[in-house]
Amino acid sequence: MRPESRKQMVIKLLWISIWFAYLAAPAEDVLGDHHGRLADVLGAVGLAAFVGAYLALVFRHTSRALERSGVLAWLGVLLSLALVLSLTLGPDWLVLFVFVGISCGAVLPAKLARVAIPLVTGVLVAVGAGMPGSVGALMGALLIPALLGGFAMVGVRQMALTTRALREARATVAHLAANEERLRLARDLHDLLGHSLSLITLKSELAGRMLPDKPEQAAQQVADIERVSRQALVDVREAVSGFRRPTLEAELAGARTALAAAGIAVDLPRSPDHPDLPPDEEGALAWALREAVTNVVRHSGARRCEVTLTESGDELCLTVTDNGRGPGGSPGNGLTGLAERLALADGRLETGQAPRGGFLLRAHVPLSRPVTEAGTGDGGGAAGVRARPAGA
Repeated sequence: MRPESRKQMVIKLLWISIWFAYLAAPAEDVLGDHHGRLADVLGAVGLAAFVGAYLALVFRHTSRALERSGVLAWLGVLLSLALVLSLTLGPDWLVLFVFVGISCGAVLPAKLARVAIPLVTGVLVAVGAGMPGSVGALMGALLIPALLGGFAMVGVRQMALTTRALREARATVAHLAANEERLRLARDLHDLLGHSLSLITLKSELAGRMLPDKPEQAAQQVADIERVSRQALVDVREAVSGFRRPTLEAELAGARTALAAAGIAVDLPRSPDHPDLPPDEEGALAWALREAVTNVVRHSGARRCEVTLTESGDELCLTVTDNGRGPGGSPGNGLTGLAERLALADGRLETGQAPRGGFLLRAHVPLSRPVTEAGTGDGGGAAGVRARPAGA
């Protein structure tokens, strides 16, 4: 894996240095009185060049991905140095082929490494077989480490790649979660502020028309504006904290106030409580009611609005209709966000032309009830099966 700090760099270097124990034999051969002075100097230079090329390959490949040609070139340098030093200085230098095999496992793709490691081991056997007295030591001390070390590095490399992929996947999941939270906050703020600001605007216009002839009524409108503003501030804080879950009772009361302030006659259900309606589904219906009433006040030009709650099978349906201008153009951000909210509660949204003109909005959410009651509702089928009428 790519070192991400100086500490990781040191740990990686120490881990790689474990393999340097195999260099004891060529180092002793250079320092001992086995060759002439020139051979010892050239051997020391060759050993230093081999170690430098090995470290450069491993660290450059992990710090930045090298091209396939670059990796093969560095491996060719290591293999060439191992061949030249082994053939000129003797069997003690055959250990360099172990490092070549380990390098193949560390930097090559798994398929290519499975071919390169046996080839390097074969070269080791071929070179060692021609040196007197080296076959026994070769098989016991070098052949097995070259194979096992190389294939062990293949496993380590695959584990490192998997770990990196998991980190990237974790980062992606965190990014998606942050985006989802931003979308939730955007939906909440749109629904909260759209309704509250519309009501504040209407009451401000009423207060302006009442002044100076009706100061007491204008003062009442200003007091309502202050109340709505304070509630909007509380709602925004709760939305940011993620704790707000509106209720149908509160939204019906708010709808009555907003529609009355806009001069729109309204017909609302008397009792919104339903024992089989879970809290999340009730919250989705409450958001639907708030968005629908906001649209009626701001865009419909209607003089009358009707809100109904009806049960059909295992669903509860909120219907909001008006006698205004009706649907026009593509759905806005509010209806799009509302459809997403209902989908999260296993519900759905339907919009279109009302039977008597104007706009129609239907929000469906599932009810939670015992399985034995599933067949008793209107349109219910077999026990435990939820009815999802297309146009309830």
